[in-house]
Amino acid sequence: MLQQTRVAAVMPYYERFLHRFPNVESLAAAREEEVLVAWAGLGYYSRARNLHRAARKIVEAGAFPREYDAIRELPGVGDYTAAAVASIAFDQAFAAVDGNVLRVLSRLKAEPADIQAGETRKRLQGFADELLDPKRPGDFNQALMELGATVCLPKTPQCSSCPVATHCEARKQNRTNEYPVRVRKDARHEVRETLCYIERGDRVLFWQRPPESRRLAGFWELPLATQLDGAHLEKKLGEFRHTIVNTTYCINVMQASLGRVPAGFEWLSTNKLHEVPLSTTAKKALLCLTEQVGNEKK
Repeated sequence: MLQQTRVAAVMPYYERFLHRFPNVESLAAAREEEVLVAWAGLGYYSRARNLHRAARKIVEAGAFPREYDAIRELPGVGDYTAAAVASIAFDQAFAAVDGNVLRVLSRLKAEPADIQAGETRKRLQGFADELLDPKRPGDFNQALMELGATVCLPKTPQCSSCPVATHCEARKQNRTNEYPVRVRKDARHEVRETLCYIERGDRVLFWQRPPESRRLAGFWELPLATQLDGAHLEKKLGEFRHTIVNTTYCINVMQASLGRVPAGFEWLSTNKLHEVPLSTTAKKALLCLTEQVGNEKK
């Protein structure tokens, strides 16, 4: 859950997820749809699918793997996660390099190259391997992570209280705020879309992303106006913005009506929506409806 997501954002999801799936057996036995519903809102849903697949592999094997290579083979586990688990849980000498550690290392070396480049990260991984204390790898890794999280901060590094300040090349050059180096990101752009809220009785029209979809596979979405020929847009329910990487979607939510429903769309009961994985945009759109009803009652 912490991959590409802040701790503060993760905590409520983490607690609810553990309540729903208290052990690896219960997670392995669950349907994918149940896992996605429990994960909904955190984004990057491939993480949920990988976690589910990993749980099944662990249950099938009879125990959690203890060696780095075997841990690395679990779905969704990369070099950092495998190194962190191997060193902290099993005392194996593997340097764990996350974003905080990369920042510390880049300042220690005054690394001039783009921190996001693969070659730069590979070079700093080698530096971390050199520094690692093989006798206490778990403690070393956690100390370095904590140093980046609490002292070697992105914008206001606390150099006066840093235990390795005398070894820091960036500090010697009085250029700590210039590291790590990042090449300017691609410009953001906006996309305008209209979502349709179409209801019949206690049912609402949705469509489900196919399993092979590159984004949000298996999730349910409200239809776009461009997907429905002949839809009559009746009333604006609200609007919101939703950002994915460098794209911001400016979305209008319209109450609409439709004569013939085209293939590929389904009516879902409003009483059952909490049981299926809804996309974040669908949830935000439904919230617009709730707010509209609340305003009308005032």
